[in-house]
Amino acid sequence: MGGRFSLLVILLAMGTLMAFCPTLEADGSSLFLDNFDIMWSEDHFKTSVDGKVWYLSLDKDTGCGFQTKQRYRFGWFSMKLKLVAGDSAGVVTAYYMCSDTGAGPKRDELDFEFLGNRTGEPYLIQTNVYKDGVGGREMRHILWFDPTEDFHSYSILWNTHQIVFFVDRVAMRVYKNSNSDKPNEFFPNEKPMYIFSSIWNADEWATRGGLEKTDWKKAPFVSTYKDFSVDACQWEDPYPACVSTTTQKWWDQYDAWHLSDSQKEDYAWVLRNLVIYDYCKDAERYTTLPSECGLSPWD
Repeated sequence: MGGRFSLLVILLAMGTLMAFCPTLEADGSSLFLDNFDIMWSEDHFKTSVDGKVWYLSLDKDTGCGFQTKQRYRFGWFSMKLKLVAGDSAGVVTAYYMCSDTGAGPKRDELDFEFLGNRTGEPYLIQTNVYKDGVGGREMRHILWFDPTEDFHSYSILWNTHQIVFFVDRVAMRVYKNSNSDKPNEFFPNEKPMYIFSSIWNADEWATRGGLEKTDWKKAPFVSTYKDFSVDACQWEDPYPACVSTTTQKWWDQYDAWHLSDSQKEDYAWVLRNLVIYDYCKDAERYTTLPSECGLSPWD
């Protein structure tokens, strides 16, 4: 894995992993309150002196969460996170998009969930897709680095053709809308979504299926954020403000409808080395696999 990681570093430096994507990382000048509202437990939220780094904490009393002021429908969404270090069993840091400000019964949702673990054991990343309140589309990955040592980018590309979950611009998961004349009826493409992040206790399921419980003597648990970046269609009722008959955004042009050749190479490596659970291969859970499992991520 070390040789592959070195290759990824080189490719990132050359800027070839996302040929269709311009440089979108935020310059850090925007303060938190320009983009977000605290959802709960404002006393568990802190910023650096310059306002560019944000901290969410969890203790036995409560966690904390924030959401964007705006809703979006399609685009590129990115944040840099540094996850809870040390013994983080039972702790979940979530970074996700959702059409509802709560757990609405008809919500659409795109999830990154970072599942904490005992010291020395790897973090797991769980991604999930919800449509009309129904989920069950989980994948789980390990990473090729320790996400508690430094900041790494976690990004979502969402357009009418595909949803791609990226880590440091490496495609970790590809979720297609259609393949030739076969549509994906479980593809969220109609409802605008807010962007959220939160830290909370989920020791009933998060670590080894709930066998490992949160050690509250290690609290507070802190996840750290910076460089929020979005290039997307901002939704304004009754229609999105970015609708245009003359201008097409890069994230909805042809090159963003599928992976580039270099992205396919890295995605193949991810599938071989990092995937530890894929609902499309869980025949015990699904006697009939969901129909979208037949869509190729390579097209």
